[in-house]
Amino acid sequence: MMAMKNRRLVAPVVQQLALPLDAKPNSSAGDRPVDIVLAAIVVALICFGVVMVYSASAVQATLRLHDPQFFLKRQAAYAFVGLCLFFGIGAIDYHRLYKLTYPVLGGVGILLLMCVVGLGKTGGGATRWLALGPIHIQPAEMSKLALVCWLSYSLAKKADKVKTFTVGFLPHLLVAGLFMFLCMKQPDFGSSVVLLLLTFTMLFVAGAKVGYILGASILGTVFGAISIMSKAYRLARWTAWQDMEQHRAGLAYQPFQSVMAFGSGGTWGSGLGKGLQTLYLPEAHNDFIAAIIGEELGFVGILTLCIVYLALVARGVRAAYRAPDDYGSYLAFGIATLFGVQALVNLCVALAIFPTKGLTLPFLSFGGSSLLVNAAAAGILLNVSRQGMAPPVPERETPEPPPVSEDFELPEERDVVATALAEPTVLGDARAVSAGEAV
Repeated sequence: MMAMKNRRLVAPVVQQLALPLDAKPNSSAGDRPVDIVLAAIVVALICFGVVMVYSASAVQATLRLHDPQFFLKRQAAYAFVGLCLFFGIGAIDYHRLYKLTYPVLGGVGILLLMCVVGLGKTGGGATRWLALGPIHIQPAEMSKLALVCWLSYSLAKKADKVKTFTVGFLPHLLVAGLFMFLCMKQPDFGSSVVLLLLTFTMLFVAGAKVGYILGASILGTVFGAISIMSKAYRLARWTAWQDMEQHRAGLAYQPFQSVMAFGSGGTWGSGLGKGLQTLYLPEAHNDFIAAIIGEELGFVGILTLCIVYLALVARGVRAAYRAPDDYGSYLAFGIATLFGVQALVNLCVALAIFPTKGLTLPFLSFGGSSLLVNAAAAGILLNVSRQGMAPPVPERETPEPPPVSEDFELPEERDVVATALAEPTVLGDARAVSAGEAV
């Protein structure tokens, strides 16, 4: 798969640099420019998110908090910190994360456990946040990046045993399953789905046997169906999603209003800040911000947003192929997959293609945890792209001298011949002296 192909492509370059095929710093990375396209996409998304959060929240903030700029101020502060984090981490060698893999994984696991055991803050029927004074942390957002870092570390370390079940497949599934279980207990079904998709995608790219992945996918589907049917509220939400017209005043109110926002936007939208669904759509500035984008900027705005996310994923995959080692390749591909999966699921939920999941739209939805974690992930991706393999320098061919004719004499040769004819040689002088003595 990609890892094996990448290893074959990278091996000659690494051997020239006298580096083994594992995570080692690239000393020449600091002299290379950053990926301008990737940096521009991330900065544009963060800034656009600030604008859309204000447009989607001004009415509700005025009615509820008597401050139309309440969410704008917070999102602008998160955006500033996120940009600093993005460029700061982008300047740090991603190989330094190699030794921090298990501390980060264990720390995030403890934070998830704290939410489950009753130390978390409850909101909207779920306990997904840890309150540290005025700061609220959502460990589920951190778990996605932590899992990507650990999978990258483990898959790169077990490159020759990825195809085995007990070493290359089962341990990764167990760790992902533990994180999924802790997310489900909050409950956070959407984050669990993202963690599962991330794990399967990275295992597939690393070269794990397709049969193992298919079998685990079937089991995951069965467990997902059981988890839906085992909880009354999940089953009711599923039923309401299947018939939104009948439940539009109840459990399907949010997705129904979201679809109405997309429909009222038309091709070009009603104009920035002129949307009316912000009066009716709950959490318009958070999980359903895509609906406000669809209403105010229309189909063209949503299409452009999809193209931007696609370009972001493409730059991540490009960085994965150009990474100097397998660890960097898995990191870049996992982060690109994280952005792509979250954006796809969020847009599908906003369009009522999927049931409501509670996932944020990367870089756009209101919230500090989501924005800062995504900014940190993008910073790692930026550094991986910066350390990509340098293009080989073509060898200069030495031009062959023009053919010399037999009758052609170089200037130096003519001077030597002329001197030889004008001045007698030592041997000639000796012969002359000998002849005189003989006479």
